[in-house]
Amino acid sequence: MKKIISVLLIIMAIVCVGCGSQKETQLNIDRKDKNVVTLAAYRHLAPGNKDAYYCSKILGVWEPLITRDENGLPAPCLAEKWEMQDEGRIWIFKLRKNVDFQNGTKFNADSVIANFDRMKKGLKRSNFYSLSLPLYYPSLSKYEKLDDYTVRLIFKEPNINELYKMTDFGSPMFAPECFDDNGNFKEIAIGTGPYKITENALTKYVVLERNDNYWGKKGKIKDFIVRNIPNTDTRYAALKSGEIDGVLDLNAIPPFLADEIKKDDRFAIESNKSTMIRYLALNNSRFPFNDARMRQAVSLAIDRKNLVDALYMGYAQPTMNVLNYTSPGYKEFPLEYDLEKAKRLAKEVLGDKRCDITYCINGAEPLQKGEAELIAYWLQKIGLDVHIQSLEYATRAKMLRKGDYDIARLQKGLANGDPYEVLNSFLMPTGSIYISSHTGYQNEELQRLMQQVKHTVDEKERQKIFDRVQEIAVEEEPLVALFNDMNIVAYNKRLKNYKPLIYGVDLSKIELAEEND
Repeated sequence: MKKIISVLLIIMAIVCVGCGSQKETQLNIDRKDKNVVTLAAYRHLAPGNKDAYYCSKILGVWEPLITRDENGLPAPCLAEKWEMQDEGRIWIFKLRKNVDFQNGTKFNADSVIANFDRMKKGLKRSNFYSLSLPLYYPSLSKYEKLDDYTVRLIFKEPNINELYKMTDFGSPMFAPECFDDNGNFKEIAIGTGPYKITENALTKYVVLERNDNYWGKKGKIKDFIVRNIPNTDTRYAALKSGEIDGVLDLNAIPPFLADEIKKDDRFAIESNKSTMIRYLALNNSRFPFNDARMRQAVSLAIDRKNLVDALYMGYAQPTMNVLNYTSPGYKEFPLEYDLEKAKRLAKEVLGDKRCDITYCINGAEPLQKGEAELIAYWLQKIGLDVHIQSLEYATRAKMLRKGDYDIARLQKGLANGDPYEVLNSFLMPTGSIYISSHTGYQNEELQRLMQQVKHTVDEKERQKIFDRVQEIAVEEEPLVALFNDMNIVAYNKRLKNYKPLIYGVDLSKIELAEEND
């Protein structure tokens, strides 16, 4: 086992090295100005006009009505207060006063209505999370302005969990002038946040400038450049050379390079919980995973702690649960690794035969290859001969939708704090992941409980239902959870307060560690 892990780590290091450098681009800002902070992410954080949000919440350009506190619970943002009536059929929101959009337009009830009108136009897709009224406001029948700073939402059915649905990506607010007739952005997104976009070169970089008219505490740094550097090795080299000051977003820096960075006194590493869960989708609609015993065998054969410690250097939390550990509804389960039991269950399904299995991974993520090799090593012990297919994202997604796979390594983040939304997506026939992964899983008790929880007002009773749904998922393993991510960031010590949140970094709190001449 130690030899296998050592070889895998060497392979991953080789994959990440020597992939070429990204060309420099012309910026309409002085890159050499030491007061300008340059960061980088593996993806472009401002995909542009046709994206549902135009840019990620990480950039601090737009704000939601409801955000999340450090514990993942709903907290005020552009909505200061709220009141639930008629068991969740009516929600009334009191809006924050004296807030302006970055173009000078007043934020008020009219702008909220304009954003709801935009969502009413239909599903808006995104590089982050899709946006639509049915997605975040199920059974909404009416939204209306009561006065300049009060909005009422009326639902056909009790919607006790609406605040959780609305957190962050569920209630983004933009200046009404942003939208064209189709609900797409005319130009650069205009929000109420502490930073505004001054330049957006798609797939290259986005330039942010401090919003000096921000209603809250203003940012410490005047200008940010956030570059798109997809290649892991190139981001690492850019940080080491001083070309960038820090990395952020998902997959900012892999754990084995984080350990290397820590050896250099010029840099620091910080980590926090992440909203991302990594898991294996199993094709429940065909042999051998149409049998719960084989799904259970796969789960029991995987030594999650060993996986996390060996390949992720402890920068992850092994889990049995597909609900992410930052969700307010999360239930923790003890890890189970029992190879002998796994062999017995697999033999009940396979008999004395072995079975060839196709295991699909995202070829753009070097760590997935090493992880798949290790999991394949464990699965061959229970009669599964694994063939790893490294695919482009689009190709893999197409195969999953058709059900043309056996195992696929996938991931999901939390768009909001609603446990129902995630569990529904994974486990219910109408769920987005269930459909896109051609899961094929059916459980009458689970489906009944998911319908019941939609109309349960009492929070303790709701949690009992969510607990039981998670128990069923862990028992029957329609999906095999592997681990919860950690949000790892690396940065030059010329910065301070560069702290990872459960999603991104709060740019407004970053400052320079020492005064510049």
